[in-house]
Amino acid sequence: MCGIYGILDHGLSVPDARQTAVQQARLLRHRGPDRSGLWVDDIVVLAHERLSIVDPASGAQPLVSRDSARVLAVNGEIYDHVATRRAFPDYDFLTGSDCEVILPLYAKYGSDCVHHLRGMFAFVLYDATTGEWLIARDHMGIIPLYLGWDARGALHVASEMKALTAVCERVQVFAPGHVMTRGDAQPRRWYTRDWMDAKTEGAGDPDALRAAMIESVTAHLMSDVPYGVLLSGGLDSSVVSAIAAKASTGPLHSFSVGLEGSPDLAAAKVVAEHIGTVHHSFEYTVQEGFDALSDVIYHLETFDVTTIRASTPMYLMARRIKALGIKMVLSGEGADEIFAGYLYFHKAPDAEELHAETVRKLAGLHAYDCLRANKSMAAWGIEARVPFLDRDFMDHAMRVPAQAKMCGHRIEKHLLREAFQGWLPESVLWRQKEQFSDGVGYGWIDGLKAHAEAQVSDRALADAATRFPVGTPTTKEGYFYRTLFERHFPTASQAATVPVEKSVACSTGAAIAWDAAFADAADPSGRAVKGVHVAAYG
Repeated sequence: MCGIYGILDHGLSVPDARQTAVQQARLLRHRGPDRSGLWVDDIVVLAHERLSIVDPASGAQPLVSRDSARVLAVNGEIYDHVATRRAFPDYDFLTGSDCEVILPLYAKYGSDCVHHLRGMFAFVLYDATTGEWLIARDHMGIIPLYLGWDARGALHVASEMKALTAVCERVQVFAPGHVMTRGDAQPRRWYTRDWMDAKTEGAGDPDALRAAMIESVTAHLMSDVPYGVLLSGGLDSSVVSAIAAKASTGPLHSFSVGLEGSPDLAAAKVVAEHIGTVHHSFEYTVQEGFDALSDVIYHLETFDVTTIRASTPMYLMARRIKALGIKMVLSGEGADEIFAGYLYFHKAPDAEELHAETVRKLAGLHAYDCLRANKSMAAWGIEARVPFLDRDFMDHAMRVPAQAKMCGHRIEKHLLREAFQGWLPESVLWRQKEQFSDGVGYGWIDGLKAHAEAQVSDRALADAATRFPVGTPTTKEGYFYRTLFERHFPTASQAATVPVEKSVACSTGAAIAWDAAFADAADPSGRAVKGVHVAAYG
């Protein structure tokens, strides 16, 4: 990961703009501990905190074209950059950075350059010859990005909200799949797909699905530094790990985390032995998790209950991965949204409803699983890549007939499991879905609830709407997290960047109509979906 910060049309003296950028970008240095860079003129200042993954020697940012006409600060990876470079034989590339291809693409296509990028990215590009600029975020919001406005009305951009807190009166999330140019009042959508509005008919093809997934994982292994895989022992991370193990030229390190005796640690060990990774099992205690909560919320910039539950062990694991010298990991986020893997999908009444729900879940993923994977790892200077959310793979998988994703009396994600028959131990390939916060050990969630119960009184929860009119919590656990969030991010606009899920019904959106029991389920854990967890298929 890297961190970017900029002020557009800053209206400051060059020394003042430089000082502000250096000061605020410092708050992002955990994302990019390897090198700092800055570019400034009378209109724009761009700062970059670099984590060196591709071309560590010469890929420092901001990237500047040979004629100094265009300047780019970017956090991301462009997986097809080699092919893109070949398409510009006359362009004078100055580095081996994968992200430098954005400069000639912009020169040719303007803001439409985003359609030609296969990767994850958030960037600011400035054309010094025209004074125009472009802000862009990848199709799924894998990479975080925020906007802020100061008292003078100048626009600030940052990878994380914490870099805007001291200098901006108002902040907002820069929406995934959007771009913004100098003439735009707000970001505008660039990413649309045919599968967002329609479902295809027919049967799914496991062989084609497997081929598409192998291609995606292989593309995501692009790296000039040591990398590994996050292996929870669930289906999604195990599929990614198995492919990466076959594609890697040297030993592949895998990592799992959990409480002592957790289901994930046991399953991950079985998978690691089967696919031949150098495996590292990290245990943590419930108390260590409690102690980390404030730091987790500071780095994650959320008070969402499910996100914090899952992010805390991931955050603790990231520090230990960093100590082993690993700078990039692959992770399995996105598969449950694409393949209807959550337990409540067993309640879907038909293929049309199921497909619509997968599209809705994907649209909100940037605020939950993408945020968790990115910021939990970036807190310790590690980059997380998510092959299931690759642009090309998603186009293939979301065009798979929705009927093939229906659970019925089958286990969830049946098609994905069938595609990788023989790649994984049967006990893992057909293991039922566990949410990450469940799989690390049921004592974790139960401990969090008890901890919050001791911190928050009944009266405080009853008055929650008065104290927290924005992002009002409805449970004591949610109230406790909201209180910790407020200490770091006290303004209403900061709280408004966090979507509020009042119950599992909100997690499932329109799917509340599938089962009336959802309306009363305040706990979003997978165990809350009664009649599905443990035995839903025969």
